Amino acid sequence: MMRSRRGVLGLAAGAAALSTVGRAGAQAYPSRPVRWLVGFAPGGGNDLIARLMGQFLSERLGQQFVVENKPGAGTNLATEAVVTAAPDGYTLLQAGLPNASNAALFRKLSFDFIRDIAPIVGILRVANVMVVHPSVPARTLAEFVACAKTAPGRISCGSAGVGSATHLSVALFNFLAGVDLLHVPYRGTGPALAALLAGEVQVQFPPVAAALDHIRSGAVRALAVTSAARSRALPDVPPVGETVPGYEMTVWYGMGAPRGTPTAVIDTLNRAVNAGLADPRLKACFEELDGAEIGGTPDDFARLIAEETEKWTKVVRAAGITLD
Repeated sequence: MMRSRRGVLGLAAGAAALSTVGRAGAQAYPSRPVRWLVGFAPGGGNDLIARLMGQFLSERLGQQFVVENKPGAGTNLATEAVVTAAPDGYTLLQAGLPNASNAALFRKLSFDFIRDIAPIVGILRVANVMVVHPSVPARTLAEFVACAKTAPGRISCGSAGVGSATHLSVALFNFLAGVDLLHVPYRGTGPALAALLAGEVQVQFPPVAAALDHIRSGAVRALAVTSAARSRALPDVPPVGETVPGYEMTVWYGMGAPRGTPTAVIDTLNRAVNAGLADPRLKACFEELDGAEIGGTPDDFARLIAEETEKWTKVVRAAGITLD
């Protein structure tokens, strides 16, 4: 059973208390509170991950890391605010999958994400899971693909909205499996899952954590996870890629800063986040979200961003998805 949001944040507080403190006096950065902009409303996975890591960083670096929610335009409002901020390390961005896909989803952006945001570190990957309504006869993904190929455009797939991670999951599936699932957008993961439970749509790709209780109760049937490896929460559910070669889709989260931010600041943040990812108590929090830690160097994160941008540009353009 998933812990409550309050319970997970409580674990994070414990993690922060165990971290190394008292270093702020020996370093120039940070000497005042740091703003960490999140392009989503409070309460969701993006917000929770930033707050978990933000609590750890506050204790680790001796200054408050204040999570500031700035939703709108598919995270572009938050990204633009960071792009135009002073490159001093005091305004950071929670970077993620939308930043990679938005380059293709939006025809006109006031910034170039790869050019204008300095990568600091990847934090977490979270998989989605392909679930079907019990009325769907397919018991395996191979059976589902065979069925979908005989009924193009007649099997409906709900998502959390046009351009969302759940929409990208089905777009990639259509592209690689050679099928034509009918996309039905809803206003968020909750309404989309409710539609699946009611039988309004037949299939969906929600986050593992959001679907877990429904899978365990038998209200929906899990066919595959979207990650390359099996999920810790659903070890008996195979990856989509075992049946559809080349398929991999994870929602990833990381930290970025305005272009021109000093290397010393980026390195300080990189080391601190990596320390958080290695902290047992914070790792336990992320396991509750069925997340896999990323970590590594700024260059590692830069490569991930470039690869994801190239990948989703191809998928978005092939599917003809636009948001403006």
